[in-house]
Amino acid sequence: MFLPRSVKVKRTADEDKNCTAKKNRLSSGGSLLEETTEFQDCKSDRTETSASKCNLNEVVQECTERIAGDLGVANTTSGKDNQNIDEDSSLEEPIKSFSKSQRWAEPGEPLCVVCGRYGEYICDKTDEDVCSLECKAKHLLQTQAKEKKLKSDQLTKAESEAETHLLSTPYFYKDHSFILGLRDEQIENLKLQLGIAVQGQQVPRPIVEFEHCGFPETLNHNLKNSGYEVPTPIQMQMIPVGLLGRDIVASADTGSGKTAAFLLPVIMKVLKETETPSALILAPTRELAIQIERQAKELMAGLPNMRAVLLVGGLPLPPQLHRLKQSVKVIVATPGRLLEILKQSSVQLHGIKIVVVDEVDTMLKMGFQQQVLDILEDISHDHQTILVSATIPVGIENLANQLLHNFVRITIGEKNLPCSNVRQIILWVEEPSKKKKLFEILNDKKLFKPPVLVFVDCKLGADLLSNAVHKITGLQCTAMHSEKSQVERTDILQGLLQEKYEVIVSTGVLGRGLDLVNVKLVVNFDMPSSMDEYVHQVGRAGRLGHSGTAITFINNNSKKLFWDVVKRVKPTGTILPPQLRNSPYLHDQKRREQQRLKQLQNSLVTGDNIMDIIRKHDKNNSQR
Repeated sequence: MFLPRSVKVKRTADEDKNCTAKKNRLSSGGSLLEETTEFQDCKSDRTETSASKCNLNEVVQECTERIAGDLGVANTTSGKDNQNIDEDSSLEEPIKSFSKSQRWAEPGEPLCVVCGRYGEYICDKTDEDVCSLECKAKHLLQTQAKEKKLKSDQLTKAESEAETHLLSTPYFYKDHSFILGLRDEQIENLKLQLGIAVQGQQVPRPIVEFEHCGFPETLNHNLKNSGYEVPTPIQMQMIPVGLLGRDIVASADTGSGKTAAFLLPVIMKVLKETETPSALILAPTRELAIQIERQAKELMAGLPNMRAVLLVGGLPLPPQLHRLKQSVKVIVATPGRLLEILKQSSVQLHGIKIVVVDEVDTMLKMGFQQQVLDILEDISHDHQTILVSATIPVGIENLANQLLHNFVRITIGEKNLPCSNVRQIILWVEEPSKKKKLFEILNDKKLFKPPVLVFVDCKLGADLLSNAVHKITGLQCTAMHSEKSQVERTDILQGLLQEKYEVIVSTGVLGRGLDLVNVKLVVNFDMPSSMDEYVHQVGRAGRLGHSGTAITFINNNSKKLFWDVVKRVKPTGTILPPQLRNSPYLHDQKRREQQRLKQLQNSLVTGDNIMDIIRKHDKNNSQR
C-alpha cells in the first residue's frame, strides 16, 4: 500500500503526536492493506500491458472498490464504539479511492504522476506522488508496461544485432543437414507423392520447411505473417533451385504458390546488392502486377534497403517515376509501361541480376514476346531468368531455349492439366438457353456459393449479363473488363475480397494469376478460346489448395476444342454430356490426331522398321 505524505516527510516535534496517530491508524489496518495490495498487484500482473483503456478502468475500479471495502471494515472493527470512530475520522480523512474525488494541486504542492491532481500520497512501490487508489493502480500498470517494453527492446536489440551480422555475411544456399540425411529413395518417393518432376543437371533436393533455407529471421517472420506455414510442392523444389542462381522454367497448378516461390529467391538475390534496381518481375496484366508488388512488400517488410516499385499502365506516370528515384531494388511492371519509361531514359536496367516473367504463356498469347525480348536486350547477359506459368505451350519451350542457359525444368502435377482441387462440370447448353441455365445455378442452394465468378468472351457481354443477373435475381453483381479504369478495377477487386459482390461477370482479365481465395464457384458462360485459358479460368476456384467447383457451358460454337476438352477433362473423372461424346466433330478430331501420331511413329527409325525403310529408299532410287 502507500502512506500519506505526512508520514513520509519530516515533521516538527509538536506534530510528532499527530504523526504517531497517523502511523498507528495505518498500521491498525496494515494486514488488510497488505492483503489488498497483493490482490491489486495480482490483478495488475494478469492484465496485459496492451489492454484498452476500458479494460484498465474496469480493473482499477474493481481494485479500488475492494480496497475501499476492506478499509471500511478496518475502520469499523478498529474502534470500540462510535465515539472513537468519530474521533479517528476527525484526525484523518479516509484514503481517496478515485482521482475525481481529489482536489487540484495548489502552487508548490506535489502533483500526481498520473492525472496531475494533488499528490497527497506516496506510492510505496515506486516512491512517486499519486492522488488516489485509482491512480496508484494505473501508475503500477504503466510501470509494469515500461519494464516489459524495456525488456522487449533489449531482446529486439539483441536480435537486431544478430540479424545485422547475418545480413552482413554473404548468403550461399546449401542443403540443410536434415535434407542431406535423407536417402535418395526417400527423396524420389517424396517427389513422386507430391507430383514433382524435374529435368536438368545437378538439381538440388527439395526443402521440407522454410527454415531449411537459412533465411534471415525477419524474412521467416514475414512468411508466417503472410500465412506461409509450410512450403507447397512448387515452393519446395523451386526455392532451392532459385537460391542457387539457376535459370528455371516452372509449371504448376493455378493457386499453387508460384508467386512466393520466385519472390523468395528474388529477395535473397538482391538483399545485399548495392546497385539499384537489381530485380525485374514482368506480368501481363495490371491486376497481377499489383498483386505481386503487394506480396513483395509483405515479404520485404523490415529488411534493410528493400524497396519495390510498381510500373503499370492505367495509373499516373509521374508518381511511378518519382518512386523509381528512391533507390528501389525490385521493379514489378507490365511490358508496355516499362518500355515507355525506358524510351524516356528514366531507368537503367544494366544492374539487374534476376528477371522473372510470370504467366509467360499469357505474355505470348497477348503478343508481348517481342516487348519482353526488347526489355531483355537492355539487361546484362549474366542475369538469372525464371519463367513461370500454369501451362507450358510449345512457344514457351522455344523461348526458354532462346533465353535460358543450363536451365532446370520443374513441373508440378501433369503438365497443362486443370487444377485437381476443382470439381469440373461440363454442361451442353445452347446459346439461347445460357442465361436461363445461369439463373438456375444462381438459385440452386447447393451450387450457389458467393462470390461467384462468371467468365464471358467480350466486354459488352459482361455489362449486359451483369445487368440481367442483378435485375432477375436481385443479387449484388458487377462487370469487370479492360475498359474499366484502374480505380474501378481496384475497387471491384477489393469488393470481391470483402464479399461486397455476390456475382462478378468478367472477361479474361480475372482469369490469370490473381489470388481470389474466397471464390468457390466459377461459371464459364462462354467457353474460352483455348484450353490453356480454360485451365487458368477453372483454377480461380482452387486457389492455394482450396476446393471449388467450375461449371462450363459448351455447344457447337466451341467444336474446334471438343477433342482437347475430352483429353484434358476426362482424366479428372468428369462426366461428359452425351452431345459432346457423340459429336461427329469430336470423332473427326480424334481420328485426325490418331493419323498424325501414326505418321509420326512411321517416320521414327527403330530396330524393327529400319530394314523396311532401307528397302523403301532403295526402291525409290531404282525407280528414278
